Amino acid sequence: MTAADAPLSDQPACPLAESGERLLPDELRAWMVLLAATGAVEQRMRTVVKETLDVSHDEFLILCLLAERPRTGLRMTQVADLLGRPKTRLTYQIACLQRSGLVSRRSVCGDKRGVEVALTDKARELLRETSALLAGTVRQALADSMGTEQRAAMCALVPDVADTED
Repeated sequence: MTAADAPLSDQPACPLAESGERLLPDELRAWMVLLAATGAVEQRMRTVVKETLDVSHDEFLILCLLAERPRTGLRMTQVADLLGRPKTRLTYQIACLQRSGLVSRRSVCGDKRGVEVALTDKARELLRETSALLAGTVRQALADSMGTEQRAAMCALVPDVADTED
């Protein structure tokens, strides 16, 4: 393994950082480590998700978000907000997932513009069957991109999805 392939935690420190002449404050350096780790996970997950679930990475993120919610689902606007996605793009992705039988859509009672989306039983079973493989993919990608202490610190910073329910 070359220095460029080594996890960020194992790579040599920047010479400027060693001399005390840091260009970036610790917060930006931490952000860069987080982005590198996220990129490594996303790159691996794109392939594994396509091969195992036959959905795009963005569609997989929608499935994960809905899997953490009650069976009643979420409004499309909530999904768009939580994922930081444009509503027009989300509409297309939800349509793809619906055609695959992985989500259902229904109108919200009393709001003719409101649409709620939820996982189907097929999607729940598919996620159950593949969750160990997908979790292992994330675990390995993180292990390859940062050290144990960095992973623990990152996990401590990321809020639990269940704690953010409305």
